[in-house]
Amino acid sequence: MEWVRRIFDFYLDASVHVALALLSLLLCTTHSLEISSNWHLSFFLFFGSIGGYNFIKYGVEAEKYIWVAKAYHKYIQIFSLICTGVALYHALFLNFRTWIAMLLLLTLTGLYALPVLPGAKNLRSMAGFKIFLVAMVWTGATVVLPVMESSGTFFWDVWVEGLQRFGLVLLLMLPFEIRDLSYDQLELKSLPQRFGVSNTKIYGAFATIPLYLLTFLKDDFGWQEVVGKGILFIAVAIVLMITPKHQSKYFASFWVEAIPIFWWLVLLGLRL
Repeated sequence: MEWVRRIFDFYLDASVHVALALLSLLLCTTHSLEISSNWHLSFFLFFGSIGGYNFIKYGVEAEKYIWVAKAYHKYIQIFSLICTGVALYHALFLNFRTWIAMLLLLTLTGLYALPVLPGAKNLRSMAGFKIFLVAMVWTGATVVLPVMESSGTFFWDVWVEGLQRFGLVLLLMLPFEIRDLSYDQLELKSLPQRFGVSNTKIYGAFATIPLYLLTFLKDDFGWQEVVGKGILFIAVAIVLMITPKHQSKYFASFWVEAIPIFWWLVLLGLRL
């Protein structure tokens, strides 16, 4: 069954899994805010995130982000270019205000990956800034973009949803921060470096409580959202508490990134 493992590894390495997570969060937003789903936006986010994430992951290994040495990475690059082309096609059907928001997010993504700042390789190399930038981009992509494409109106519930999403992504980043603890430079000042692994896990698990309670500050929420987010944040707290310092190959890259997909499946189940 070696071929199955290779396909699964390519699925993870080519960022298809993280793209599904992003798409799931977008669909959760349309469900929670009861706004219309735009499939052109969904396809744009899914295929565009594959190209964007692979650019961030593998761009540093290519001369000027073009010439790739390893054959395996070349396959991922070709796959990424195809996905980017599909994303651009679907972007043609999005409205102007969505385009403006997308350009802002693309700018943040570029600053995150490219060495454009003096005294720092990129924004992710700035002390304590990486996970907040990631949370900002994910929140923009999965909350701001669907609202822009739907009505463009940022009513109260959108702000609550955005705050919850920002906090959720921060918590989902913690297992990755713990995984990378032995590799990260001390200058990064990640949360596990600042507070230790045990405290980071405890603080993160307890942070799920106020994030969940934000649900009840919405003007309009139903039992499906209450139950769905309850299950979501319980799952996040459990995963944080069982996160080991020395992780298996797939713990963060598959299981943690599968939590948004799990949340969307829960919401689908509650709708039946």
